[in-house]
Amino acid sequence: MIDDAELLARAEALVAAYAAAGRTVATAESCTGGLVAGLITAVPGSSAVLERGFVTYSNEAKAEAIGVPMDLIRRHGAVSEPVARAMAAGALAASRASVAVAITGIAGPGGGSAEKPVGLVHLGLGRRGGETRHLERRYGDLGRAGIRRAAVADALGLLEGALGD
Repeated sequence: MIDDAELLARAEALVAAYAAAGRTVATAESCTGGLVAGLITAVPGSSAVLERGFVTYSNEAKAEAIGVPMDLIRRHGAVSEPVARAMAAGALAASRASVAVAITGIAGPGGGSAEKPVGLVHLGLGRRGGETRHLERRYGDLGRAGIRRAAVADALGLLEGALGD
């Protein structure tokens, strides 16, 4: 299980590395409701790194705040690879950040289906001038807090990996 102290230590290292590299981050979060941005801002000096965060919990917010096409949401569902990629690209387009991470998923306890069960999370990572990456996770039913914490950990992993690009 991932604990909060481990996540905070990773966020501290991430802020230091991004600040040293002169890179900035934007977040677009649905099921995590701003937890990634909140974790980053728990670190002193994070204002040099976190450019902005979007909590786009509803489909309308995804469309209005970061330009995710409603047709894309209707065709694939909000919890899907195409929407996660569009969220990351939209957060980049709506910000000055060099990197954007996006998270959309089903944290439960309800809302799942056979095709999209509780614990399904799609993450996107966009880099200015680069490709948009995707990560799909099926955490299983870890409970709402467990799923959200696991998604935050994976979002940090994507951001850590983007430093080498």
